[in-house]
Amino acid sequence: MKSLVANPLARKALAPEARSTRPRIRALTVTAVVCSLALAGCSGTTKNSVKNDDKPAESGQKANPDAPLKKGLKLAFLPKQINNPYEQIVDNAGIAAAKGFGSSGKEVGPSDAKASSQVSYINTLTQQRQNAILIAANDPNAVCGPLKQAMKQNIKVVAYDSDTAKDCRQIFINQASSEQIGRTQIQHIAEQLHYKGQIAILSATQNATNQNTWISYMKDELKKPAYKNMKLVKVAYGDDDDQKSFQETQGLLKAYPKLKGIISPTTVGIAAAARYISASSYKGKVVVNGLGTPNQMRKYVKDGTVAQFALWDPKKLGKLASYAAAALASGQITGAEGEKFKAGDLGDYTVGKDGEVILGPPTVFDRANIDRFNF
Repeated sequence: MKSLVANPLARKALAPEARSTRPRIRALTVTAVVCSLALAGCSGTTKNSVKNDDKPAESGQKANPDAPLKKGLKLAFLPKQINNPYEQIVDNAGIAAAKGFGSSGKEVGPSDAKASSQVSYINTLTQQRQNAILIAANDPNAVCGPLKQAMKQNIKVVAYDSDTAKDCRQIFINQASSEQIGRTQIQHIAEQLHYKGQIAILSATQNATNQNTWISYMKDELKKPAYKNMKLVKVAYGDDDDQKSFQETQGLLKAYPKLKGIISPTTVGIAAAARYISASSYKGKVVVNGLGTPNQMRKYVKDGTVAQFALWDPKKLGKLASYAAAALASGQITGAEGEKFKAGDLGDYTVGKDGEVILGPPTVFDRANIDRFNF
């Protein structure tokens, strides 16, 4: 919150004691009365604002599915990192979609993926009165305070790629079912390893909501009898930083000489792991799988370092997020379960439990199909 600035009467009343007189005391009393009457003159809150402090400005609104999509909306994309190649694809697609339906979009964000690095950007976007903030959260809770402040000012909040806590946004655009993503990561690498051997996970940050959700399903999948001869030895964190992910890959292979596979459910991590292994004696001996973009991974698929990996179309993710934000800002939806909206040529979508909207199942990329994709 900004510092409160007292009115001129209050500043006059707070002059040095050496100048205090009985009339000045009376003046202070008068000032206090004026402040009580004006309420906002000497305080940042009123009785009503305290009562409604925890309620978003749009509380009680009802969806109007027939409302037209508003023109001239201002949408701001706040990725985990401004220089993350994957999130640049998502955000650029969302910005292009906004332009297509008569609004504008922009991308702002930090150069690191620390838990609190997005907070100052949220505050600035709120001050700028954006119609919607679209965020890929580095931490589910660190961003909640400022996002709630934004919602109180009727700024819509859409999480995409990585969710916030559920009460800190109206909608979460999920790439695919979190359970499906997590379990298939294990299923794919298990088939490659013939269900035997040690594996490790190279994640992004320790607090990334999407990563932790997927990893929880991976661990649960590994409890099944089919994987009794497989063992997860370590979850390492590359912080979605290319060099750190490269070094973490090196560290995993040195610490676990019997390691047979690495799952990296982050585009930065899988590319860094593949780069390290492609130029090492581990090529052809250690399986790398996870989530990546075709353009990042094409050379590693073609040189035999990586046999397969998966991902959804990030352009579609950005486009869907943009349309969801516009639908919220136009009053077509509020984020309640069962509401429907149209996302351009992507078709119709339904809001699920806890405001979740699922893009669709991921695609598995390999040597046979990778050249059909360009992102």
